[in-house]
Order: sequence, then structure tokens, then C-alpha cells
Amino acid sequence: MSNIQWINREEYPFKSKFIELDMGKMHYIDEGEGAPIVMVHGNPTWSFLYRHMIKGLSKKYRCIAMDHIGFGLSDKPYDWSYFPEEHAKNLNRLIEKLGLEDITLVVQDWGGPIGLSYAIGMPNKVKNLIIMNTWMWSVNDDPHFRKFSKLMGGAFGRFMIKRYNFFVRVVMKKATADKSKLSKPIHSHYLSPLKNSRDRKGCWVFPKQIIDSSSWLDSLWSQKEKIKNKPALILWGMKDIAFREQELKKWKDLFSYSQAIEFDDVGHFVQEEKGSELYPIIEDFLSTNTT
Repeated sequence: MSNIQWINREEYPFKSKFIELDMGKMHYIDEGEGAPIVMVHGNPTWSFLYRHMIKGLSKKYRCIAMDHIGFGLSDKPYDWSYFPEEHAKNLNRLIEKLGLEDITLVVQDWGGPIGLSYAIGMPNKVKNLIIMNTWMWSVNDDPHFRKFSKLMGGAFGRFMIKRYNFFVRVVMKKATADKSKLSKPIHSHYLSPLKNSRDRKGCWVFPKQIIDSSSWLDSLWSQKEKIKNKPALILWGMKDIAFREQELKKWKDLFSYSQAIEFDDVGHFVQEEKGSELYPIIEDFLSTNTT
């Protein structure tokens, strides 16, 4: 994987590792030593999204970030479901393989329900939570999400994603508040893994599942008590076109011990727009939750 020409190795200087799964090989990186920090991405990104945080945090912590099947450097089988519940099972397998304990879990976008499903299932293995612009409950009755799911998860959205890589090319740009942070060279690292139309199934399945996976999302939220007492750091982009102040409030209301930092000038991809500014904030949070 070190010879992939479209990867800028100054931006992403990490060694590739893989876990063999039934549907294909899942790529991940495992950098540094110490207490583990597991970072879970959403649509249409991959572990590249977390590169700034990994460069900083891996000096003191063990940083693990996978690429979901269908994304980044992982295999992209066409005959797999790509349902979020199945992605969650893959995450479980990776964590089990690595034998991780006392995990700090970092989640954003679809990484929220996928990652937090592990925390709910194995609360004794998860120590801290870091939440960025995401959700973990059914939005079946919310017109805001229903409209987006119907548009991007329907026939039009599937066609546009398959034919034009629309989610990466257009939606990702629209969801970024400071467009300079998604420069052409950086944006190319999200476009390139999904260059072939056949490889974009994961990207077009996710939008439909915002509504179609309501039962699974409901099941997670019904077990929220299992994580409510975990120390939580919430890092929220206030200019997000997807997750709004009302979703932020729901997270604040859930956790007994939380710190929320609101970035007024940031959109959906907090990790991309705030970059290396995040890891000192996270380091400070972790240093106060070491017991």
C-alpha cells in the first residue's frame, strides 16, 4: 500500500495493516503505544480524515483507525449489504483481534452509531467517548433527515453517486464550512478511493439507511443508559448542514459527565476543518480522565 501514487505520504505517513473478514480485507492503521484510541469514520470518508489527530495523539497513545469495507483502502465487494449494523460487526471483530481494553472511542457521522454500538455491547471495554457531529437514534419522524435520505438514498441519489461520485464531489464540499480546508489536493484523497463507479456501493447505501436502519438505531438508543456515565467530550461543528444544534443538545442531555466545545465556524467534518487543533483538546480531556 506504500506505493499508491495518489496518497501524499507527508499527509498520511502511516503503515497499512489489514484484517481478513468474510466479505474482504479491511484496512486499518495502528500507530503509537499506550492507552488505545479507536477512531471510527462515516460516509464518504476513511482513516485519512483522522490523520492530524493521529500524528499528534500517537506520541502518547495507541491510535487505531479503520476504513470501513467499501471505503478508503479496504476491499469494496459489490455483493455485500453495506448495512451499518454489518459495519458494526466488522468493528467488533477488529477490536477483538487487537485485544483492546480501556478504549477511548472517537466517532463522527455514521461512525457514531457504528462505534457506539460497540460501547453499548461492551461497556466494560470502553473508558471515554469523543463525539463529533453524529447521532444514535431513529430519525424516522424528522423531515430534515427523511428528505435527505429519500433524495440521496433513492434512485436519483444512487444514480448521481454511481455515475458522478456525487457524494464526495458535491455533498462533502457543501458540508464543509471553510472550503479552503478541503483543498483540491486534500479532496483528491477522498475522491480517489471511490474513482470507479462499481466501488461506490457503500457510499450510496448509507443515505438510504438513515431511515431504513431505524429499528437498529432505536435499539441502540433504548440502551443509552449503558454509556450515559462514560466521560464524554463533544466536539461540534455548528455550521453542519446535517447535524444541528438539536442533535448536539440531545447528546448533552444524555451524558452525566460531558464537556462540549462548539466550533461556530466549522461544518460537518470537524476533523478536517480543525485538524491539528483537536489533539491538544483531546489530550487535555484524556489527562483528566485517567483513573
